[in-house]
Amino acid sequence: MSTQRSTAQPAERSAAGPADLTRFAWLSIATAIATIALKAGAWAMTGSVGLLSDAAESTVNLVAAVVALIALKVAAQGATQRYLYGRAKAEYFSAAVEGAMIFVAAGVILVTAVERFVHPQELENVGWGLLVSVIASVLNGAVAFVLIRAGRRYRSITLRADGRHLLTDVWTSVGVLVGVGLVALTGWERLDAVVAFAVGVNIIVTGVGLVSESVAGLLDKALSDEDNAVITAILRQRVAAAAAEEAAAGHAGETGHGVAFHGLQTRDAGQEKFMNVHVLVPDDWSVKRGHDYIEDLEAELAAALPGLRVLTHLEPISDPASYEDIPAAHIPIHGDHRDTDAPPSPAG
Repeated sequence: MSTQRSTAQPAERSAAGPADLTRFAWLSIATAIATIALKAGAWAMTGSVGLLSDAAESTVNLVAAVVALIALKVAAQGATQRYLYGRAKAEYFSAAVEGAMIFVAAGVILVTAVERFVHPQELENVGWGLLVSVIASVLNGAVAFVLIRAGRRYRSITLRADGRHLLTDVWTSVGVLVGVGLVALTGWERLDAVVAFAVGVNIIVTGVGLVSESVAGLLDKALSDEDNAVITAILRQRVAAAAAEEAAAGHAGETGHGVAFHGLQTRDAGQEKFMNVHVLVPDDWSVKRGHDYIEDLEAELAAALPGLRVLTHLEPISDPASYEDIPAAHIPIHGDHRDTDAPPSPAG
């Protein structure tokens, strides 16, 4: 007997599917446009290749924000007969595209930095250029904080990726500002190119992280160790409570009694979490009692991990067939034979 139930209950989530987070994408788009204008103006004032690289990264932010908007619109759509589990994974495509675009921007920055190192140029209007760039950085930092917080709240990899990218942009801008400032103080014009090169390397690191996370999500990566620990703790507590109940009823150690779990598998899919597990119950339980037990278990899991979708398979605990379909790859629950095979008989 298998049952599936959505236990998703976070703010703004409805039966139709994941929360609509497109307003955050629009915020990111508006911020990208504003920062591009500010940083391009700072580059025009100073002629700094570092500030040019900073403006180039903001252009990447704009395109990534547009891609994020599309991905969030798709992910917010509910399940259909064609997409029975919804389209939450669309967010991973957004993160992968953003990562790829970061590589392109980094390449342009590195080439420009090398060229400027070989052919240095004097910077102009450094003071005004730095001031404009600082304003853009403050704007990026504020929006990055909003996006990262929203991404954690709604479990959105797209918003987290956008927020982390903007935050990296802030630190990139800090590095560029330091480089331009040092050029103004020391007069060594190649420092601007050195900082721009470092910025390009830093952007590549960010891109690798985003692509890795998106690929892991598309390949159905298991939930985090912390989430899995919460699930297994609840299941073990259930086993202990059932054992105490059976002992009180005088059935301790008897075949066909008690509760156990095995075959636990979990996966992450954008804003949603999924798990499936086999629930082994006493042989003499009725279907209704088993169903009521599962309903109560799912409610407990929902309270511990909002957004979790649970698929359970109910089986009699002493039937050998109940132990023949344990998946090869699963998360250990008990840490003993119950995770991989049938329990020993009372005689053995």
